[in-house]
Amino acid sequence: MIKVLEVPLSEDLSEFAEFLWMNEIPHRILEHDKQQQLWVAPSIDPEKIAALFQMWQEGADLRTIKVSHARPTNGLSAVGLPQIWLTVSLILASLGITFLIGMGENFEYFRLFTMTDIVERNGEVFTTSLTHTFTNGELWRLFTPVFLHFSLLHIIFNLLWVWIVGSKIEYFQGRWALAGLVLFSGISSNLAQFYISGPLFGGMSGVVFALLGYAWLWDRRNPAKAVGLPPALFGFMIVWLVLGYSGLLEGMGLGAIANTAHLAGLIAGLMFVPIGEWVVRARRGS
Repeated sequence: MIKVLEVPLSEDLSEFAEFLWMNEIPHRILEHDKQQQLWVAPSIDPEKIAALFQMWQEGADLRTIKVSHARPTNGLSAVGLPQIWLTVSLILASLGITFLIGMGENFEYFRLFTMTDIVERNGEVFTTSLTHTFTNGELWRLFTPVFLHFSLLHIIFNLLWVWIVGSKIEYFQGRWALAGLVLFSGISSNLAQFYISGPLFGGMSGVVFALLGYAWLWDRRNPAKAVGLPPALFGFMIVWLVLGYSGLLEGMGLGAIANTAHLAGLIAGLMFVPIGEWVVRARRGS
């Protein structure tokens, strides 16, 4: 990213930051040596942003100004994949493992990624205990169910949200914040769903609910450094959760819904916000 300007910590930049978000200008506000630094994406002309900041300081009404990007951009692709490689890796791993298991049809591969091992004997299916997972050192099983999907609609829906929200969190807050959130929410939602339904489940939905819940609460606690998702998405998420518990989604032919994983993921995402704030502060060295 490109540094545009520095101002004292005492200056409130929240109004100017809101103006940048309203005009879809990717930016970050960092604290360094008792100064606030405004950075913008490489696709944005820093001189234009500096001029707008000067106008704002002189009392201009930002609501009357519309900004066009000075340089052509193609969304996050202009950022460069190295800056969001964790998001891309999660998507590729989900695609690879989902097709490896044949969307649940290939039993021998499927059982490698479930919370506990699944054994077939004489036409009957048996599952090992969670204790067996720990004593055998198969700790990857606590997380890997997030990569299992059982239909094309299932994987497209989940990975679309991972791309939209995960890439924003990784780009603006760093991959450690995203990695911690994904691991915490993935394991939490998997454990919750396991105790309700056993090991025959999968999907990134718990992580998706965590990403959305985290972004929603983060933006309210940190408006000057917002992820920038529309607040209405949180309402959509709650409605989807209620529909899942009501049974309407299954009645519409969407298959079994891991409602417990959704709820646990949402709670995990909300709980992770203070940890994410600490990770971001540590990353900035403040």
